[in-house]
Amino acid sequence: MLPFIIEERTVWERLAEAQKPIVLYGMGLGAEKILRTMKTCHVTVSDVFASDDFVRGQSFYGWQVRTLAEVQARYNDFIIVVAFAFWQDELLRRVETLSKRYELYAPHVPVVGTEAVDSSYLDRHETEIQAAYRLMADEQSRRVYASVWNYKLSGKILYIREVTTPKEEAYALICPSADDVYLDLGAYDGDTIREMTAYAGGSLRRVIALEPDPKNFRKLSAFAETYSGDLHLINAGVYDRDTSITFANKAGRHSAVSRDGKGIKAPMRSIDSVAGEEPVTIIKMDVEGEEAKALAGGKTMLRRDCPRLIVSAYHRNEDTFALPLQIHALNPGYRIYLRQHPYIPAWDNNLYAVKEGFA
Repeated sequence: MLPFIIEERTVWERLAEAQKPIVLYGMGLGAEKILRTMKTCHVTVSDVFASDDFVRGQSFYGWQVRTLAEVQARYNDFIIVVAFAFWQDELLRRVETLSKRYELYAPHVPVVGTEAVDSSYLDRHETEIQAAYRLMADEQSRRVYASVWNYKLSGKILYIREVTTPKEEAYALICPSADDVYLDLGAYDGDTIREMTAYAGGSLRRVIALEPDPKNFRKLSAFAETYSGDLHLINAGVYDRDTSITFANKAGRHSAVSRDGKGIKAPMRSIDSVAGEEPVTIIKMDVEGEEAKALAGGKTMLRRDCPRLIVSAYHRNEDTFALPLQIHALNPGYRIYLRQHPYIPAWDNNLYAVKEGFA
């Protein structure tokens, strides 16, 4: 048994046994995933509501979408299931306020895959989960790691909120500067280039940015015209080798490798291929569930240069333990940190890896 697991029952078990009406807060892809899991777990939903600005008399899976006030008028008490992702301060405050008045959950459903995190999942992966926990480089990382697993089991937002820290704290681990060569994997519209540049206090020595989605790449190209530093753009995704695969062309932040074979053919590059002999000092990868493939395609450069890493660790259930173990196996000289930034559910949950002795 993992010593840091406090929760004994899953959110789905609690919801299936609930004696109060269950109302879904939100609609969209996240809500659809949650509804599918609820059906499997025999959870009954009584109503759906959305933030007032989004209620326009529409319906969602047969329910009329109501305002919170309308739901409150229908029921004396109820359970709220948050079914959308957000990071905005106003929404975070609103949901925290609701959690003090009502029983509230924000269930974890993986971005990639459908497997639920329950006691049997933890039992199957106990050795790996414990091994990754031991790799965490500081107490805050261990707190985040434990809280993420308790959140995935319970859907309770307190586990996320009690370990949330601002980006500034994490960038203090990475310490970007004007001397850095930065490889941005999943560059979207240049948002993380702007962020990295701001924390570096000015343009970096060189930026190489990969983005496979055509619409996103047009936005990235427009941003490049305003960027004053050395910025090289590549219209490709990242993988464990140079190849071409089907890409789900969603034209948005979460465009990803196709899971059903539908989409467009997109070129894919490996980190080793892109970097070549040039030393890269910082790599960020937010590649919608392909982080393990991306790391595998950079084994030569990661061992040679030991660049500082920022790696998204939330797309797949196993990312929380598998990615730290993979980074350590590729280069045992890394110190590995885990941080949770403001987000519900536990997205923007990132690994930060730096060379032993880096300051």
